[in-house]
Amino acid sequence: MPYILSTVNVNGVRAAAGKGLLAWLARTEADIVCLQETRADDAQVAAALAPALDDGWSLAHAEPGAKGRAGVGVLARRPMRSVRIGIEPGSEFATTGRYLEVEFDEVTVASVYVHTGEADTPRQDEKYRFLDELAARMSTRTDAFVIAGDWNIAHTERDLKNWKGNLKKSGFLPAERAWLDRQLAAGYVDVVRELHPEGDGPFSWWSYRGRAFDNDTGWRIDAVYATKDIASTVVSAVTEKAATYAERWSDHAPVTVGFNWPCRVSDSTPVALAGAGGAE
Repeated sequence: MPYILSTVNVNGVRAAAGKGLLAWLARTEADIVCLQETRADDAQVAAALAPALDDGWSLAHAEPGAKGRAGVGVLARRPMRSVRIGIEPGSEFATTGRYLEVEFDEVTVASVYVHTGEADTPRQDEKYRFLDELAARMSTRTDAFVIAGDWNIAHTERDLKNWKGNLKKSGFLPAERAWLDRQLAAGYVDVVRELHPEGDGPFSWWSYRGRAFDNDTGWRIDAVYATKDIASTVVSAVTEKAATYAERWSDHAPVTVGFNWPCRVSDSTPVALAGAGGAE
């Protein structure tokens, strides 16, 4: 049986829990779920997800550095060997709630939230600094590594509906797209695109404004990247778009990938926190 990983930006875990996230967790076949934009502290996330935790899910969470922004987590039905909060201890982004890395027996999984920028502003400069730090971390992971999340970058013209109208906007800027080019050149694989080489999308985010959802005028900004050894085991990749607008519990849809990844030999290493000033 394949191991199944999902990633979804919940757009506020407390709101999502009340609108359908808990029901989705109860029925999903995923073994691991990466969450982004929880927008809540550790205690609030645990409270919002209490029914899922009672049902057997375990949770690792990196709470936001600023109230109501960011926050990433990993839910799993399988034992966690270690947890790393933040990319680099003591860095600018160590406590911002944008990166969480969990080691399992067979694979290490990271949940990442790359914030939305704004072209030619300090916010875009901050986005580039975060991407630089993220690339440095990704370069150290040479095998059995999956990084999933909301990248807030559409890689090619096939990854957003209105690409002509967004050529000079954050999320589709040449420098952002070139950053993804470099990660692919370094050996990472966009596993959804690998299984869907033709056509537009599948999109994963649609604005709440207008009829973007109904018309499928979306962006593919939620993605799963994997090292080649893991990517070679991918057997399925789908975007779980809600059947109707009314059934949405986030402005993003879960992206779900099935793997037949190889098993690493486990040792008795206990779960340990790292990052945000901690030690591995």
